Amino acid sequence: MDVLKQDILFFFDRHPAALPLYEAFEAELRKRLPDTGIRVQKTQITFSLRRVFACASFLRVRKKAELPDPYLVITLGLPCPLESERVAVKTEPYPGRWTNHLVIGSVEELDDELFSWVEQAARFSESKSGKRSQM
Repeated sequence: MDVLKQDILFFFDRHPAALPLYEAFEAELRKRLPDTGIRVQKTQITFSLRRVFACASFLRVRKKAELPDPYLVITLGLPCPLESERVAVKTEPYPGRWTNHLVIGSVEELDDELFSWVEQAARFSESKSGKRSQM
């Protein structure tokens, strides 16, 4: 087993039921954006081309009772807020950059609409200059 797979399994150690959501997300992401780099950190898994464009985490973006079981939060960095009921939280950490958090509770939610936003986030991250961004 490679180190990345071990790190991912360790990341999901406390949320094993969410691992299939992540695996489906990663598989589709690799199909659409095959050059994506994946880095497992303590609180999130980041996805990047030259810069970070998305993260997967267990960020508490809603009250616990409002979260599906299992769930995964996909965070996207975009130039604007997403106007969708699918967005749990959106913030503008600095002008012209919006962080959009989406709660995923089923594989069916990993649809073309979500991945159109993921691809938009990837293009947006590549249009930025300067040092690598962190979400």
